[in-house]
Amino acid sequence: MNEWVKVFSRIGTLVMIGLIILFVMGFAGLQKYIVSVSPETANTEWKQEMEMQLASNRSDLEKFGDRNSNMRAAYERDIAIKEYRLEHNLPPSTEVNMWSFVDEAQAIISFAGLFTIIIAAGTVASEFSWGTIKLLLIRPISRSKILLSKYITILLYGVLFLSIIFILSVIMGFFFFGTPTEHISHLAYVNGEVVERNIVFHLIGQYLLSSIDILLVATMAFMISAVFRNGSLAIGLSLFLLFTGEAVTMLLAGEFSWIKYFLFANTNLNVYFDGVPPLEGMTLEFSIMMLVIYFAIFHLLAFWVFNKRDVAA
Repeated sequence: MNEWVKVFSRIGTLVMIGLIILFVMGFAGLQKYIVSVSPETANTEWKQEMEMQLASNRSDLEKFGDRNSNMRAAYERDIAIKEYRLEHNLPPSTEVNMWSFVDEAQAIISFAGLFTIIIAAGTVASEFSWGTIKLLLIRPISRSKILLSKYITILLYGVLFLSIIFILSVIMGFFFFGTPTEHISHLAYVNGEVVERNIVFHLIGQYLLSSIDILLVATMAFMISAVFRNGSLAIGLSLFLLFTGEAVTMLLAGEFSWIKYFLFANTNLNVYFDGVPPLEGMTLEFSIMMLVIYFAIFHLLAFWVFNKRDVAA
């Protein structure tokens, strides 16, 4: 409670929450303007176009499939989904509705990650820079409990930001675009088969899975803040890895097999439920194990250094 009140008492935290709300509302207004200027119309020739795309995908699969296992898996996924649509007469949805807006609003999660990292980077470092760490340590509370309370507060703020984005995007999507005119579902490619999923549960899962990399990077920022007592270093390094980690992983995945041990090769668990893993042979169990290892290392470093540090000076 003390940490929660402490962070909430800062004007910057309220500004962050206000910016998240503003981003969602602004994104909804922009989408509404785009729809009003160029409204989507039903494509009556979608089957012919999809047949052409299928022929192109099959040709590319034969040409490039043997060169890269990930490329082959990606083509197989696209082909299977297109064949499923044709077989079950499921045209791609061109309608903009509340659920399609919630799906597109996932882009705002990166801002939630940015704000969570800023809070995580400053939660320990600011205590040292302001000199208030002594006021905490003179209390009859263990250092581990103090540090744990700070980390739990970071998690709660991350959940708060994520909840605001999802709930507000549902409200704004309903207000601006309304509910779908027909039943829609998400087509996922799992274990070589196409399955239909409830769009609401799919989106909830997407939001939760999209927050995993933010959780790990925020934990790393928290560790750097506790170990080096430098908020700027924690923010800079964490944001750099957050925005470049996945791109570097995809760039190196085709050349080096050891990249599967890199943190950002395992943060996108959504590929195991609907997609293609970065490297052939990677499994959900392997990625979860790697994430647990990184998570444990970050916390071991943070708690060990914080408990051993001399703050008498």
